[in-house]
Amino acid sequence: MSVRIATFNVENLMNRFDFSGFKNNLNKDRTLQLFQIDDLEQYRQLEQARAIAHADDTRQLTALAVAETHADILCLQEVDNVGALNAFEYGYLYKMVGEGYRHKYMIEGNDSRGIDVAVLMRDETRHGEPIEFVGMTSHAHVTYNDFGIHNPELALLGIEPHERIFKRDCLEIAVRIGDKPLTLFVIHFKSMGPSRNGTDGRTSTMPVRLAEAKAVRRIVENKFSDSGGAEGKRWVICGDFNDYRERIIIGGDTLAGYTFSPVSEPVSCLDVLLDGGFCVNLVERRAVMDRWTLYHTRGPDERHLCQLDYILASPALAQSNATVLPDIIRRGQPYRTIFPPDQKVELFPRTGWDRPKASDHCPVAVTLNLV
Repeated sequence: MSVRIATFNVENLMNRFDFSGFKNNLNKDRTLQLFQIDDLEQYRQLEQARAIAHADDTRQLTALAVAETHADILCLQEVDNVGALNAFEYGYLYKMVGEGYRHKYMIEGNDSRGIDVAVLMRDETRHGEPIEFVGMTSHAHVTYNDFGIHNPELALLGIEPHERIFKRDCLEIAVRIGDKPLTLFVIHFKSMGPSRNGTDGRTSTMPVRLAEAKAVRRIVENKFSDSGGAEGKRWVICGDFNDYRERIIIGGDTLAGYTFSPVSEPVSCLDVLLDGGFCVNLVERRAVMDRWTLYHTRGPDERHLCQLDYILASPALAQSNATVLPDIIRRGQPYRTIFPPDQKVELFPRTGWDRPKASDHCPVAVTLNLV
């Protein structure tokens, strides 16, 4: 008996327009920055036209990437609401996978832009085992005080003990595959953001992600505390951690050729969950050069490949799936992504240099045997 699980940050699956760029240039699309726009009404009209013009190709590519995961259970990040999810499934996914993901689960979290995590499920696995929804729990309300994990580093960021830990949520979904219980914890941690006061964005926001990781570990431990502990149970933590333990630094150029240099990071929020064998990063079973799920660039002087998207398995699941390798679907990346030479793939039709693209992230999928 097996189930195929995927995680995918679909990058702003929205069903509303964002007009905040009229007053905040950081939110203004680069297309509109080419033009002089005199008033808010003109900006609203142009932004609506721009968003609609870009959306169709983008969501076709997103759907192609989802379809290629062949997932029975799909964990998503950056979803606006159930309405956006329904429209995406009916207008795009349905044309590729048929009546696949009938069941959709999400709860509004804490994100200021309104992007949430969600879970889509089929009625049954590809092998005919029923997928039964058991229950759903949001942990968006949990505060630093609740778990006693506020510290001076958070205080320096202006974060107070009574504030909520998760910048989105840790959405807990319990299911049964046939007669086997499985629990999913779906997350989307604090983004790195730009450099601040001479400190790079990853370092300056690290205390927030470390706290989120500690909270997830506590939630998992609490979940199974009355049934012999988490180690022997079936559970996975899926999502966009906005952090990495290693990255591939890209040097060179098209004339001289590119170089790819793996670099390990001394600190990562992932360490909180992986230390002591609490869970296993299944993607680390792939070669170090072939674990990346995102291409990051701020120009020729700052380019790297890294893993931001994870499926972390409980020790019991990892042990019973000791030879299983996850898949990373990279065909939805834009043409600007610099691939190591032996990893180049045929990109989806109509992919652009920078956009349209399926997402800035790559889906990760794995088939797990439930024994």
